[in-house]
Amino acid sequence: MSLEANKAFAAVLTAGITFMVAGFVGGLVVHPHRLETSAIQVGDAPAAGPAAAPAPYEVEPIAPLLASANPDNGRTLVQRQCAACHTFDEGGRNGVGPNLHGVVGRQHAAVAGFNYSNANKAQADHAWGYEELNRFISSPAKAMPGTRMAYAGLNAAQQRADVIAYLRSISPSAPPLP
Repeated sequence: MSLEANKAFAAVLTAGITFMVAGFVGGLVVHPHRLETSAIQVGDAPAAGPAAAPAPYEVEPIAPLLASANPDNGRTLVQRQCAACHTFDEGGRNGVGPNLHGVVGRQHAAVAGFNYSNANKAQADHAWGYEELNRFISSPAKAMPGTRMAYAGLNAAQQRADVIAYLRSISPSAPPLP
């Protein structure tokens, strides 16, 4: 064996002995307090009451802001924040998200060929109204737990109103403003 191999072996051996001695000395110096009972529940857990349903996610109503909303501002916001995943033209393709042409007043999970999350499919019998869009755009994950939409949300109520006004302008069967 070469001298370098002997040095490497000696370093590993010295480190091992040092750690062993440190552990032995530590065990003599520190006297841990042993628990009387186990900290981990073994066996049947105590009965808990029924879990409370989470409170529905609410945001300020959008109806008062829709009358003065600016669809052009909404179009600009949509192009900056939504166009990476959604298209907005009639008959447009689905991207990461579904095409949003005609979304206002349309049923949830209604765009053919798009693979919606189970959370969205569970809402299929409900239409996208103004307040539903407001909640969803403000925070998709809070408004629809289980959605696959990874958008954090739009905090400013007036910006949400502008986006909804734009979506309404490209929705031929949108309901009248509230």
